[in-house]
Amino acid sequence: MKCRRNAKKISVFFLISMLALSTLQFNPLIETTFGQSNNWYVGKGVKADTYYTYEIRNADTNQGQPFTMTIYFKEYNSTGKYWVAPTYVVDSGNVINGTFYLSNLDLTALGSSPIPPEMSEYRGAYATTLGWLTAFVPQPGQSLSAPSWGKIASIGGSEIKPSGNAKTTTPAGTFDTTVISYKKGATSNIYVNSNMPYPVKADTYADVTTGVAPIQYVYELQDTGTGQPPLPETQLEIPVPPLSLKTPRGTHNIQLLWEPVEIKAGNSTNFGVIFTDDRNNIVERVTYGYTVMDGNRTVIDEFTNQRANEGTGQFSYTFDTPGPKSLRVTIETATGEDLGMFVEAATFNLVVQ
Repeated sequence: MKCRRNAKKISVFFLISMLALSTLQFNPLIETTFGQSNNWYVGKGVKADTYYTYEIRNADTNQGQPFTMTIYFKEYNSTGKYWVAPTYVVDSGNVINGTFYLSNLDLTALGSSPIPPEMSEYRGAYATTLGWLTAFVPQPGQSLSAPSWGKIASIGGSEIKPSGNAKTTTPAGTFDTTVISYKKGATSNIYVNSNMPYPVKADTYADVTTGVAPIQYVYELQDTGTGQPPLPETQLEIPVPPLSLKTPRGTHNIQLLWEPVEIKAGNSTNFGVIFTDDRNNIVERVTYGYTVMDGNRTVIDEFTNQRANEGTGQFSYTFDTPGPKSLRVTIETATGEDLGMFVEAATFNLVVQ
């Protein structure tokens, strides 16, 4: 009888222990010793009622122009197993807000997230910047002292791995980080703090076989804290010349100048364009076109076959109405040669007063 009672006690204790362990593993709101291991994954250490603000530049979003994104982990939905995260984007003074539903597994922004259409491209940017490491460190993550995290999924893909420790300073403070690196052309570095859900900082470069590798994405933590952050207000930013943008492949730079600096509706504005290569050398024998668009990217006017024989071109344009406008400059030929299937263009945001 005594043996039976002891066996029963052991079984009950085992079942209680397993239930407790199961609860700890699947409830992200409970801190456990497992969370303090040397493993890291996107989402580690996330807590309710905290926010993170990043400045992000992504080559595939708004031509690599910087924008800020604030993610507020408001609460955890235990039924759907996702975080309810109101998210605010500020791009060139414009504020776009929606709510990301972030999977507890890897903080992926779910397709069911209630966001407006204009926020879709920023959800894509989130996935390819702050969430990029998810492919290499899904839960329960990988060790920050592991010799390798795998290889980049491309032809001749390079190894991605922890490569040492660093004190990393951003506007949000100084952090102890592990540097996650990979090299293909240029060396890309991502800086991970073991107790934060996203990396603190990243500097990554596109995979190119010739020339200077263009930036793929960079980001940096600007602020973090508890409580709901204030909703930013839209502020119309009036750009001033010169403006410079890289074309999508990073093979050319286009610089736009104009006079007078204050663009006024009904008055003629003189524009100048300068074309350089990825080493900032003037590109000669260029033909180009330019497209004038309204603030919502509706085409107003379009002009082709403009010449910039010495790498510089000029044209004048009169805007009929005030407000935000866009001017897209497209390289049609460079050094007298057709660019083939590639579209080398840059879109400049302007404000007409």
